Amino acid sequence: MFDALLRPIIDKPLNSTARQIVKTNLSANAITWGGFFIGLGAALSIAQGSFLFGLILIATNRIFDGLDGAVARLRGPTDFGGYLDIVLDFLFYSSIPFAFVVYDQSINGFAGAFLIFSFMGTGSSFLAYAIMAEKHKVTTDIRGRKSFYYLGGLTEGTETIAAFFVFCLWPEQFYWLALLFGTLCWVTTSIRILAAKNSFS
Repeated sequence: MFDALLRPIIDKPLNSTARQIVKTNLSANAITWGGFFIGLGAALSIAQGSFLFGLILIATNRIFDGLDGAVARLRGPTDFGGYLDIVLDFLFYSSIPFAFVVYDQSINGFAGAFLIFSFMGTGSSFLAYAIMAEKHKVTTDIRGRKSFYYLGGLTEGTETIAAFFVFCLWPEQFYWLALLFGTLCWVTTSIRILAAKNSFS
């Protein structure tokens, strides 16, 4: 919901940093992988109860996620780069609720499983719409130039990371917070299915 609003704010510092990176041999895909492993470090920290350190690593992961796209736009995006970015993003997203389950399965197990289940709805509705948008030659640059169509919703990347921050700041409330955010994910999935029906019927 807020991704498009944040683009003008975050693009300037990301593009400035990316211009320095392209002077080196560091590739956009290497940044993508680096961010992914930092994200897994966040999940490992959370699973061990280091929630604030996990929050810092989540924030770092998101910086890397923005930088890889900025570097790719300067060097020329590739289909594999776009594919790798979205696959590793979804794996990272799922790793955080999984980490809270590992930390305390008896309390967080149901809510964590429900949230991962909900992510399947937002993820599949997002990717399926992108496939159909490509088939129908539908494009948008509202979230910056991307490798494929980005369909919005109530729970986009910004809201998901904000939820992760809240989880880390109040881990004892993860059960109820995860149920709430998972429910919002189902609202997003429903909105996207309706959008697909209106666009592709």
